[in-house]
Amino acid sequence: MRSEKEKMLAEGLYNPGDAELVSIRKNARKLVREINQTHEDEYEKRATLVKQLFGGHKKAVYVEPPFHCDYGENITVGDNFYANFDCIMLDVASITIGDNVMFGPRATLCTATHPIDAAVRNSDVELAKAIHIGNNVWFGANVTVNPGVSIGDNVVVGSGAVVTKNIPSNVVAAGNPCKILRDITSEERAYWQRQHQEYLEECK
Repeated sequence: MRSEKEKMLAEGLYNPGDAELVSIRKNARKLVREINQTHEDEYEKRATLVKQLFGGHKKAVYVEPPFHCDYGENITVGDNFYANFDCIMLDVASITIGDNVMFGPRATLCTATHPIDAAVRNSDVELAKAIHIGNNVWFGANVTVNPGVSIGDNVVVGSGAVVTKNIPSNVVAAGNPCKILRDITSEERAYWQRQHQEYLEECK
């Protein structure tokens, strides 16, 4: 027989009151509290705590407090990850984030969901669907990603978006519900590379 944790991670119905899951959540709350109580200059301490909380990480990880999550161990982030104030990750199922990803303030990633049928929902079972985010993704403020969504590489998601469906790579998307606005063009990339080069020249 599978454990409730195994059922949860398999994206099936599970009981959140299971003792093992309660224990993992309590440990996560402790680490989250310590992260959120770090002082403004305790960058290394905060990064160490975040890496203890997350299930997987690479080198550079920066989380601006306050931060909140359910389990922590179901979150995997790539290198050069940045989350601004008030980031929430309900990591009941896995949340996988690539390299060079930046979240604006109040980004919310919700893998958790509930049965549509009220009688089943009221029986205290829940379920979740994994979220996947690619490399080089930028969220504006107040972006919400719903359960089961995948976002490709090099995507910009505009402020206030509610992402209910998958988003392919190399696009700008926004809105509620979130929709693709346009592709990111080679001309646009060239423009920003010129701007960056001018900035570097001025800094010499």
